[in-house]
Amino acid sequence: MSEFNTKLIHGQPEYDNNTGAVNVPIYNSSTYVYPNADAKVKFDYERSGNPTRSYLENQVALLENGVRGFAFSSGSAAIHAVLSIFSPGDHIIIGKNIYGGTFRIINDFFKRWQLEFTAVDTQNPEEVQAAIQPNTKAIYFETFTNPLLHVTSVKQISKIAKAHNILTIVDNTFLTPYLQQPLNLGADIVIHSATKYLGGHSDVVAGIVVAKNENIAKLIYFNQNSIGATLSPQDCSLIRRGIQTLAVRMDRHLSNAAKIVAFLQKRPEIAKLYYPGIDDGSRDHEIAAAETNGFGGIISFELKDGLDSTKFVNGLHLIQLAVSLGAVESLIELPYKMTHAELSRKEQLEAGITTQLVRLSVGIEDPKDLLKDLEQSLNQLTSTSLKKEAVR
Repeated sequence: MSEFNTKLIHGQPEYDNNTGAVNVPIYNSSTYVYPNADAKVKFDYERSGNPTRSYLENQVALLENGVRGFAFSSGSAAIHAVLSIFSPGDHIIIGKNIYGGTFRIINDFFKRWQLEFTAVDTQNPEEVQAAIQPNTKAIYFETFTNPLLHVTSVKQISKIAKAHNILTIVDNTFLTPYLQQPLNLGADIVIHSATKYLGGHSDVVAGIVVAKNENIAKLIYFNQNSIGATLSPQDCSLIRRGIQTLAVRMDRHLSNAAKIVAFLQKRPEIAKLYYPGIDDGSRDHEIAAAETNGFGGIISFELKDGLDSTKFVNGLHLIQLAVSLGAVESLIELPYKMTHAELSRKEQLEAGITTQLVRLSVGIEDPKDLLKDLEQSLNQLTSTSLKKEAVR
């Protein structure tokens, strides 16, 4: 079994029962019997290990080409477990534009641990180099930033990190191992919010971590087992099931996104479009084309000044107004009001988040219906704007 799409379906079987079940069972057991007092058992207590979770963790390690995977109760729990491998006084370089939950964990939790952080533009290798200090232990970034989809080269950052004997930690939620495998590009740890594309159905919250070597894996497992934010057997089964259809879903996400980008490029209401798949000579497109197998299913765009972004998202009928992303249904949101509301107005503007910015997570619906929905809401904006101009 060598091909990626086959690994999505079959993973690494546990061979833990005699029923002939095609899928690994959901083991709802908090404890496990020892055959005798001297026995060395694989499973003894659910927090420390569970056959259903073990299957999922082995599968994601297989998909990412890592030595060991870990399933957590949320993406935030996964990030917490990874950052917890560091000690007070350690310094970590982070990307300037990171997930709001990561921003909160860093600033409201780990800074109290006396971890030190420096935010840089990870697209700029000189800025990354300049931020390295004697106590720097890692560089942490997102391959595609949220919500502006700026792209960082995993190869380039990993090369810098290795030269200074520090770790490269990549949040690869937007791409999944189907579109990019950061460990193959030089990273040491990859993180996913499995709530998004890996689960893919907006019905489970989960986090995944995969480590490249056993020493790192031991540190992460200690945190997982000690803190206990593990993913339940039922939720592990949902993520396992989602992963089986990852390839076919991602292909539709990509296809639909390309059609919507082409549509939005022709609309006069759009002031700016953010999507790494646009061949505009930008660094974002250059890196994405070189290091990924596709440009993802997230599109961000800015409406022209004078158009009401709230009215636009409220005017959609099929595309649903909600945070999160990566599901079979299309979701849309206003970052300044929703996903990035915890940032101050100044911080939002510094991150490029304006009141006109819209983020669209493209689902797998029929593209004709998605385009019609976007068209009718944009037409309403234009109509309203024209009426206001006439009144003036």
